[in-house]
Amino acid sequence: MDISVIIINWNTRQLLEDCLASLPGSSTSHSLETIVVDNNSTDGSQDMVRQKFPAVKLICNDHNVGFAHANNQGIKASTGRYVSLVNSDVKVLPHCHDKLVEYMDAHPEIGIAGPRVLNGDLTLQSSCRRFPTLWNNVCDAFAFRRFFPNSAFFAGEHMLYFKHDRIIFPDVLVGCFLFARTKAVQQFGLLDEEFFMYGEDINWCLRCWRAGWKIAFYPAAEAIHYRGGSSNSDPVRFAVVQQRARQQLWKKHYSKIACLGLATLLAVENSLRWLTSAVSAALKLKPRAEADGRMRRHAACVKALFSSGEPKAS
Repeated sequence: MDISVIIINWNTRQLLEDCLASLPGSSTSHSLETIVVDNNSTDGSQDMVRQKFPAVKLICNDHNVGFAHANNQGIKASTGRYVSLVNSDVKVLPHCHDKLVEYMDAHPEIGIAGPRVLNGDLTLQSSCRRFPTLWNNVCDAFAFRRFFPNSAFFAGEHMLYFKHDRIIFPDVLVGCFLFARTKAVQQFGLLDEEFFMYGEDINWCLRCWRAGWKIAFYPAAEAIHYRGGSSNSDPVRFAVVQQRARQQLWKKHYSKIACLGLATLLAVENSLRWLTSAVSAALKLKPRAEADGRMRRHAACVKALFSSGEPKAS
């Protein structure tokens, strides 16, 4: 088997169906198996897979075990030379997997690769990042890239200045589509299951580099990421989960002083954004519902900085 595509699903039935339907055209020259790990969905996802995609290997969990754990279940059940971790809200474009296999076969030093990622309207979606530092988090917090859009120095973690039009070797590839060499994964390890959701992609890429493998962005292969996955169901809770994942990553790889700096920065950032949303609502610069939603997210994130409780999975 050349490729094992692993898709984690939690209540994204229609997106999952569209993703699965796109896979045959993504690999016409290489053998491909598909594994769906369902985290106890209640929207009919499991029945849909059984009825419409009987060749798919379906693993059903009795509760939401998290993104990293579920991906590891899929990797352990896979038989491919490559494992392709694809989000359920991704449509894989024709020959994408073929091109990734051919590139990786020709470059045995690459441990993880990723395609060019597009939005639903086919505009570019940034998928290359740099490892987090206090400076690039300051840049993100205060949106310096708005004032210096073409500057790498002020860009933050997201490499929005990069046009994604050539092969590069970024620190991190966004986790919506990660194409990994099985041999490399056996060396640098599975995803860290201490991350429930978010942060596991950065941690995985960091371990890949440290193990001596390269990470490549390969724009000849393309996929569409609709950003319509599970996190849309409860944006407040998932904002807190994402923030805690950032802090968890820093605790693993950075000093206590750096972690304190990040926590301080997060408190300032969320407080300022709450205030900005409140002013926008008062002056009717944005719809009230939109402003209220942002205020709830930022307030919850500030509160979470002073709370040890973890938001529970449904």
